[in-house]
Amino acid sequence: MKVQLTKGQLAAVVAGNALEFYDFLIFGFFAIQIGQVFFPEDSATASLLKTLAVFGAGFLTRPLGGLVLGRLGDRIGRKPVMLFTFGLMGFAIAGLALTPSHAQIGIAAPALALVFRLCQGFALGGEVGPTTAYLMEAAPLRQRGRYVSLQNATQYFAVLCVGIVGTVLGSLLPQEAFGEWGWRVAMLLGAVVIPFAYILRRRLPETLHATQAEERIAVPSRAVAGLALLMIAATTISTYTMNYVATYAQHTLGLTPLSASLCTVVYGLAAMTGALVGGRLSDRIGRKPVLLMGGIALMLLGVPCFFIMLLSPTVPVVALAAGVMAFFVGLFPPAVLTSIAESYPAMLRARSLGFLYALAVAVFGGSAQYVVTWLIDVTGSPLAPAWYMTGAMALGLIGMAAMRETAPVKTHAK
Repeated sequence: MKVQLTKGQLAAVVAGNALEFYDFLIFGFFAIQIGQVFFPEDSATASLLKTLAVFGAGFLTRPLGGLVLGRLGDRIGRKPVMLFTFGLMGFAIAGLALTPSHAQIGIAAPALALVFRLCQGFALGGEVGPTTAYLMEAAPLRQRGRYVSLQNATQYFAVLCVGIVGTVLGSLLPQEAFGEWGWRVAMLLGAVVIPFAYILRRRLPETLHATQAEERIAVPSRAVAGLALLMIAATTISTYTMNYVATYAQHTLGLTPLSASLCTVVYGLAAMTGALVGGRLSDRIGRKPVLLMGGIALMLLGVPCFFIMLLSPTVPVVALAAGVMAFFVGLFPPAVLTSIAESYPAMLRARSLGFLYALAVAVFGGSAQYVVTWLIDVTGSPLAPAWYMTGAMALGLIGMAAMRETAPVKTHAK
């Protein structure tokens, strides 16, 4: 029997993903300011690199979370795991926001920040598989892409919220206060939704057992896992490279934090729109056309858009270039997640999707911002992020082209 979800219940399912992404983005957006609090250095670049290393460390525990908690999600149900991961996220977010500075407690400050980041990574690694599986299993057959796209759309909604919060704080706070504790306020604002979403998640019905009784999907070959890794790697590198735009705008283009916030708002809105459009399109015309359309467009647009930002580093130009790239960054990920989820039976879905996603994100997403900062510093080329993203999309397109079509509209499933 198919589960029927209210809008509030759907919001509760994707709230964990939105909250975790909000926190990750706050960390990335305020990377320069957080670096000054936890890693005071003579060199601004050295401080930023240390901060981004801690940011990246949060990705190391993602595969473990995906494997351990995804396995539990396939055995005991999606709902219990979703409750646990959400609670752990809330603990880690509040802990990081309240960690004293290096000036107050010395080396213990970055050590605590690292511990909380590792907890966050474990929680998110276990969040993606069960929640994506839940959305697909709760969706009407020919609306799976639309439901799963909410997972991606809420990520970009979090980007939009980060941009708005950054803009408001940048407008209200003096520069010194913005750097010292503005980021703490931003993190705690995200934590406010935790108790409300947790209550809604407790009321969710379970989808696992009903789905197991209804579906008959053969266990896919290892080749599917390899193609999935290629697609997710391209997705995560493009996403986290674009998330770096706020830091890039400040560190490389010389824009103020307030100006960078405004550009982030545009990026979030454009990517969220792309995700919702991509999910619906993948239900109507199939997963592969959307995958190829988004991947090719982003591969061709990356370098020209970054070049335009360098030529004219003003808020309107940077916002427009970021918005164009962001639309296509958001367009194809719903089709990626849906096609992978549709390729695995219910008994393997949460752990397979969760582990593959977490592994690719840990290796490529966690290192993306550090790598592009390092590449800019070593090569002296401010176009390094664009070339890195373009190369990733070229490899991802191999997986997209080889992945079989899974959309019911193309497979004629009833």
